[in-house]
Amino acid sequence: MSTVIKPTPVSREANASGNPLKALVGFGQSVWLDYIRRSLISTGELKRLIEEDGLRGVTSNPSIFEKAIAGSTDYTKALEDLEKRKDLDAKGIFEQLAAKDIQDATDAFRQVYEQTKRRDGYVSLEVSPYLAHKTKETLDEARRLWKILGRENAMIKVPGTPEGVPAFQQLISEGVNVNVTLLFAQEVYEHVAIAYIAGLEAFAKQNADLSRIASVASFFVSRIDTLIDSEIDDKIKKATDPSELETLRDLKGKVAIANAKLAYQSYKKIFSGPRWSALAARGAQTQRVLWASTSTKNPAFPDTYYVEELIGPDTVDTIPPATFDAFRDHGRPRASLEEDVPSARATMETLARVGISMKQATDKLTEDGVKQFADAFDKLLAAVSKHTEKAAS
Repeated sequence: MSTVIKPTPVSREANASGNPLKALVGFGQSVWLDYIRRSLISTGELKRLIEEDGLRGVTSNPSIFEKAIAGSTDYTKALEDLEKRKDLDAKGIFEQLAAKDIQDATDAFRQVYEQTKRRDGYVSLEVSPYLAHKTKETLDEARRLWKILGRENAMIKVPGTPEGVPAFQQLISEGVNVNVTLLFAQEVYEHVAIAYIAGLEAFAKQNADLSRIASVASFFVSRIDTLIDSEIDDKIKKATDPSELETLRDLKGKVAIANAKLAYQSYKKIFSGPRWSALAARGAQTQRVLWASTSTKNPAFPDTYYVEELIGPDTVDTIPPATFDAFRDHGRPRASLEEDVPSARATMETLARVGISMKQATDKLTEDGVKQFADAFDKLLAAVSKHTEKAAS
């Protein structure tokens, strides 16, 4: 028996807006798009999304760029031009392609950036996934990419690995906008949020303008349920007690959202009190939680499930294209993020009680995420190399 999530009533805000995506801003949530491709910008589609859907930012990653460059003809002419440069290897050619896309996209968001007083209008470019466990190399590459992009509404993506977080803190202290990615565990998120505050405090000692620094913490959602639900299924196969079976079945599809809701409670706690107030008085922005991996993987759940269940103030949701279209069509916005927080805590307690380790799951997901991005980067560089070799023959 699979869990089925029932639809919830449509809010008055959504009805008034007519567009569920645009309605999200009324709840304090910004919509970003988890996708980039050259034709998105060149055809005017990005501009349309900004104007008609209230789009406020874009995120990218190696997988997205791999599909865009290897799976389209958007980059054929640019590749041919770059291949003439003998100083560039495959990685260098990719960086030139990616930088152009990021620069053009940030320019498209410039008005959003100004209108929201630097709160939104950002486009992210990730450091090489090969560097996920190398602090100094991550720092060096992030600084280099930041300089190449030359846009104050760009963000450099750094993984939330034990080696990535110190690099992130240092980058904030230098005035670099950072999107910390691949966050799955509440404890790691809290470590990242505190590192952001420490980075701002170091930046403040330089008598710098704190209001120009922005950061988001990309907290992944649906990937958690994919892994946890598979472990629950394994336990269901072995369970014989009816009460245990009911408990296990009731957990399916609930852990990722419970985990995210509790991370948001940590956000509220960390960004309050005297330490944060001292920075806020100087114009500092909070590091918003950004919900990533919000597409629905399990067909038993609605295709807008993870978007609908995590709507709340001072958050960002970066949504992949298919889910973006689905939410525009039939999304049902409501202030869901702080609904029944005690139940979220109970869900996590039940998970531990049935013998599933959240720490083991989130550690695995972090390493799997690094590997997935590295594999995508391998494919991307191979595609660029293949194009270069073909042109040279």
